[in-house]
Amino acid sequence: MGENEAIVTNRKALQDFFILEAFEAGIELKGSEIKSLRQRQANLKDGFAKAERGEVYLYNFHITPYEFARRDEIDPVRARKLILKKSQIAYLAARAAEKGLSIIPLKVYLKRGLAKVEIALAKEKKMYDKRDAIRKKEARREIDRALRRKST
Repeated sequence: MGENEAIVTNRKALQDFFILEAFEAGIELKGSEIKSLRQRQANLKDGFAKAERGEVYLYNFHITPYEFARRDEIDPVRARKLILKKSQIAYLAARAAEKGLSIIPLKVYLKRGLAKVEIALAKEKKMYDKRDAIRKKEARREIDRALRRKST
C-alpha cells in the first residue's frame, strides 16, 4: 500500500454534495482499530462530522473489530474525535452552523503510519442538481464512445 493511498473512500459524498473546502484531520483511534484500517475493514458511507464542545467528532464511521483482538473492547460505530488545529475547529464550527452546510468525510488513508481522514465542508445537492450531473456524465460517456469508434 503506497503513501496516502485511500483505505476507504466515500463515493456517495461526491454524488450527493457540492464540495466547498477540504481539510486533513487525524483520527483518534483505540486499541486494534488501526489494524482493522490497515486491512481495509471500514465503511464511510453514512459518515458525518459535527463540531461540539470545541472539538470535531466523526459519527457513523464503521471500523470492523480486528479479528484477533478482544471482542468486547470497542464499539465499531462510536464517535471518533478528529485532531485539528483550534483555528480549523472554530472555522468549521462557524461554517457548519450556516444553513445547508455539512462536514462530511471523503476518504481515510495512512500518512507516515498515522490514520488521516479528509473531511470537507459541503452543501447538499438538490434532486435537480443530481439529475443534471447524471445527464452531463452520460453525455461525456457518449462522446468518448463515439471518439473510440471513430479511431478504430
